[in-house]
Amino acid sequence: MSQPVSNTPILSLDRTVSLAAFADVVRGKQKIRVLPEAFARLAVSSARLQQCIDGRRVVYGVTTGFGPLADREVPPESIEALQRNLIYHLATGVGAPLRWEESRALLFARLMSILQGWSGASAPVVTLMVDVLNGDLAPYVPEKGTVGASGDLTPSAHMALALMGEGAFVSKTGAKEPAQAVLQAKGLEPYRLTLRDGLAMVNGVSAMAGIAAVNADGASRALQWSLALTVGHAEAMNGRSEAWHPAFGEARPHPGQVKAHQKLALFSSGSQRLDASRIASKTVSDGDAIIQQARSSQDAYSIRCAPQVLGAVWDMLDVHDRIVETEINAASDNPIFSADEPFAIHGGNFYGQHVAFASDALFNAVAKIAILSERQIARITDETLNEGLPAFLQPIKPGLQSGFMGAQVTASALLAEIRTLAIPASIQSISTNGANQDVVSMGTIAARKVRNALDDVFRILAIQLLCVAQAVDIRSEDGGGRFCETTSAITAFARKYSARLEQDRPLSDDIETLALAMREWHPV
Repeated sequence: MSQPVSNTPILSLDRTVSLAAFADVVRGKQKIRVLPEAFARLAVSSARLQQCIDGRRVVYGVTTGFGPLADREVPPESIEALQRNLIYHLATGVGAPLRWEESRALLFARLMSILQGWSGASAPVVTLMVDVLNGDLAPYVPEKGTVGASGDLTPSAHMALALMGEGAFVSKTGAKEPAQAVLQAKGLEPYRLTLRDGLAMVNGVSAMAGIAAVNADGASRALQWSLALTVGHAEAMNGRSEAWHPAFGEARPHPGQVKAHQKLALFSSGSQRLDASRIASKTVSDGDAIIQQARSSQDAYSIRCAPQVLGAVWDMLDVHDRIVETEINAASDNPIFSADEPFAIHGGNFYGQHVAFASDALFNAVAKIAILSERQIARITDETLNEGLPAFLQPIKPGLQSGFMGAQVTASALLAEIRTLAIPASIQSISTNGANQDVVSMGTIAARKVRNALDDVFRILAIQLLCVAQAVDIRSEDGGGRFCETTSAITAFARKYSARLEQDRPLSDDIETLALAMREWHPV
């Protein structure tokens, strides 16, 4: 087994990895090594497999063909050819490649599945997978072509092709590079499939689980940005903090809502811009005018209901993350080899319904982040609703100049585009594979939809950050009190990438650059 040599932190792997550590590995921020205990489990399941082969037992995909051809016998001398042909016939993916970190997430998720010790895979294939991850390599994997039923067969086959030196790798910039040359440059030998290694690499939900794990990190960052931007928005809009009181979380104790109240309180601490008074501190003795003032002084829902909106998002993220973390630390394979059973056990752990449902639920949650952000953008740029801020946040010659008018329209267009993806993928089952796979999960499509939505969510959040920073700059000139540290920090962050809008200018590059930067940093 090769050992990583670098100054990068090393994660020791046995059976479990957290989502946070998983994200660090796929981003190349952490190297990995496999503990002896895991190799011991591999040896036990490999021995069980060998016993089945020696005893001429029926083992799907080892002594038989695949899918509807599972009733065809394969002799022991043809097993290696069988595994190779499996990869060849499944390598039918089309479309753009998975992103660098997504491809690595597929590889890492498959590695973790094999390390559970149920798959009958051999130690050398594990060693190569570790070396590829530690070498900052990512297989070239077309993103389309899997129904997520017998696992992610098609994308995983392209991953296996790269390890065999017959496919390709993808660079961080998306360039396709021949696998043989890439492996040679890293001093690695292409893998020659033996026993069940081909099926062990493809017969699981590792593409959807890996993409979902990457999505988990992105969604968490988007949520934290939305919470921070809501505070900045409320400060710029002369909002009230009463509706964020933790008593509302105590009265309705959904964990996410409780955490949202806590985080809004933390982020807004020290603000002299939010109105901290209580509406009920007024009396009705002054007549109808006071009552009407009290009614009108409640903020719009995009401020007042932020804990309920983002709290529900937080709860959905937690549900999604629990399911995905369970999945990346599980054996999604068929058949499996148990130390307590003399023969292989055949079943359906490759079926991806858990991740499919979780991804569809996460889609709704991240779409809601976009909805809230777009509504806050619309309100803060509308001179009839924005508490005295200039129209479209352009105080200099409005009319001649239009400020954030175009950016606000772009936010609306991006939200509409997210909504076009809203049909659930997890219920789009289509019978396929000669009716062998007569129900399928479509989990990878669901996970990819979340990824695509998150791209536009961050663009909308970037537009909102530009608007909030502009509003903060304008309000800071009125002597109305100190903004909280969080709002000051996110405004300073925005100014690293985009100057204050004094004169109208194209904002396209500002939005894209800021959206990418927001994925790498968020307020805490």
